[in-house]
Amino acid sequence: MKVVPVYQAEGMVLCHDVTEIIPGKRKGKAFRKGHVIRRDDIPRLLTIGKENIYVWEVNEQTLHENDAALRFAQAIAGPGLSLAEASEGKVEITASIRGLLKINGEALERINDIEQVAAATLHSNQIVDAGKKVAGCKIIPLVIGNEKLKQIEQIGIDCYPVVEVKPLQACKVGVVTTGSEVYHGRITDCFGPVLTDKFERLGSSVLRQVFVPDDISMISKAIHRLLAEGAEMIVTTGGMSVDPDDVTPSGIRAAGGQIVAYGAPTLPGAMFMLAYFGTVPVLGLPGCVMYHKSTIFDLVVPRLLAGEVLSRKDIIRLGHGGLCLVCEECRYPECGFGKGS
Repeated sequence: MKVVPVYQAEGMVLCHDVTEIIPGKRKGKAFRKGHVIRRDDIPRLLTIGKENIYVWEVNEQTLHENDAALRFAQAIAGPGLSLAEASEGKVEITASIRGLLKINGEALERINDIEQVAAATLHSNQIVDAGKKVAGCKIIPLVIGNEKLKQIEQIGIDCYPVVEVKPLQACKVGVVTTGSEVYHGRITDCFGPVLTDKFERLGSSVLRQVFVPDDISMISKAIHRLLAEGAEMIVTTGGMSVDPDDVTPSGIRAAGGQIVAYGAPTLPGAMFMLAYFGTVPVLGLPGCVMYHKSTIFDLVVPRLLAGEVLSRKDIIRLGHGGLCLVCEECRYPECGFGKGS
């Protein structure tokens, strides 16, 4: 910061607000802190009585907060995002498509460890609509050293993308509903309509629903039948508990599925299974998906539709934030469910 004559201040950045007083008419800010002084500002500053002002000088080593904020946002933003105009050293980042928000938490931490800058985001792995604000970048001082922006840009290159929205793929889903009581018509299936609605909301569709009794061989054959018909994801419902006649997990194993996890640290949704037939995911869904608004389904399926291949470690990590409070009015994803660090 330095004091300079107004005549020499063109292109420099005000370090303070400049108040203009017109007796009997108004008193207010004529220029705000952070304003870049233009040539046509000089006569007005002189009229106000400012012959000398405090400024930050912008040069090759320093950047104005707005220019720096824009570079900051450009460095961390990946596909599926739009940047707002810089204002007061801040740029907001919004989703330009509906999809799965992904945040590289380690890169974000490295960036926020750089002094004089701040980046804040929503939690990763949630569905966001186009136009949703997902992140913001802020430069703390009015002027910042260029070397700090270069550090951010290098992190952005090394960890690209730090923030992105992945589009959801339209997937053909095969459903295998197990349970002798449903197969023989003793009770009406309620799972099918729920899954049809959930997948349609995500841009996918149910290819076909097959009903089978609690029979390992028939479950296995139904899975292979749906795979042969072009199912890109298989979902099994019913028979996921540890009761002796709940044999759906055994049916998935018998079909040749490579089991990733049986059991998930989420409530509701603990009796969940994830397996793969090559690149096709197979999900064993517990009964809670049928009657709870938000469950393990909402934490896992969007990631699969975004093209992610989930590992056992991915499932284990769901434990932090995996407790749903089952609120009277569900606010997911605007709540803590599934929002571990």
